[in-house]
Amino acid sequence: MKLIDQIKVQAQLDKLAKTDVYLHLETTNGAYAGHHNTGLAVGAFIRNVQLKYEHGKIRGVNPYRIGLKLEFGWVYAEGVTHFEIDENDRLLLAGLNPEGKLAVALQISKEPFN
Repeated sequence: MKLIDQIKVQAQLDKLAKTDVYLHLETTNGAYAGHHNTGLAVGAFIRNVQLKYEHGKIRGVNPYRIGLKLEFGWVYAEGVTHFEIDENDRLLLAGLNPEGKLAVALQISKEPFN
């Protein structure tokens, strides 16, 4: 993965808008984010939720916020630092700490994730 390029990420968000896509969204400070010493492991995980978003936005300065505007609400990820557009045209976004450990992942694809 590379550091966020706002122009490339925004272009891919625009490209995938108003189409049926599959979403993976994950946050964690738990098992594989053991760099936190909070005493409380928390996280959220959804995978292969099909949706259609009206538009997507990237905002902020590293780390970034990504928002997807739905008909009746928003999907939102904060703390995003890295991205990749893979060979299947999927937008893969991650928020990594300085040691490279995952804190947040947001992935958008026209096909379900394996």
